[in-house]
Amino acid sequence: MPMTLSAFIASLESTAPPQELTAPLQALWWDGKGDWEQAHNIAQDIENSAGSWIHAYLHRKEGDRSNAAYWYARAGKSMPFNTLEEEWEHIAAALL
Repeated sequence: MPMTLSAFIASLESTAPPQELTAPLQALWWDGKGDWEQAHNIAQDIENSAGSWIHAYLHRKEGDRSNAAYWYARAGKSMPFNTLEEEWEHIAAALL
């Protein structure tokens, strides 16, 4: 049974990500814990559109919009206008 968004968010209370999470979801999980570096380390090793999307989000969060734009293009996405929190939830929901 796939994890729900609310269960994914609740898992942030743990000290480690749930074992069943894919690499993209692990990256989002670490970002949700406030560990941008760990999230970025995982995201930069994911060579697919999900990894590019998370990589883009992380650079947007960092404030590096030009680098974010590059990664959004690689992911086939446009730079969003929503908040970072809304984007995090949108990515998580799409990947769960």
